[in-house]
Amino acid sequence: MLITLGVRNLINISTKMKKVLIALDYDPTAQKIAETGYSLAKALGAEVFLLHVISDPVYYASRDYSPIMGFNGYMDMGSIQKESMEGLKVASTQFLDKTKQHLADDSIQILVREGDFADAILKSAKELHADIIVIGSHSQKWLEKIVMGSVTEKVLNHTTIPLFVVPTKKRK
Repeated sequence: MLITLGVRNLINISTKMKKVLIALDYDPTAQKIAETGYSLAKALGAEVFLLHVISDPVYYASRDYSPIMGFNGYMDMGSIQKESMEGLKVASTQFLDKTKQHLADDSIQILVREGDFADAILKSAKELHADIIVIGSHSQKWLEKIVMGSVTEKVLNHTTIPLFVVPTKKRK
């Protein structure tokens, strides 16, 4: 069944959407997610919050990370800093600041949280009273990943607010 919204309903939706939470990781697709979420927020006239969640410090120790959006502060950190939670918080803040600069909007607010990715996203959305969460799906087989379990799937199953999923798989 196809549901269509009239202009009045679209206006009502946009007047209710005042806060957009954009969840980002260090994946190179974060730029697409940030830009798409930011465009949505601006179209709605909403505040923008960028969130990065630090989960497992081992995840950040990989030499395979590629800087995104001109962010190379992560790669410049010594191994001791990368292994400390405080060092990861500094790097994450720098990453979100670079993203904010890329979007060229000083009103964007940034948040760095620790813990399980999905739980931290859901908790942050609740604390902020966010009206919508923007998140990416990195899987090449998006539906398969959703069915098998992922951060996006967990957020989708536990959120009480709208979720805007940005597919980021590479097109052939």
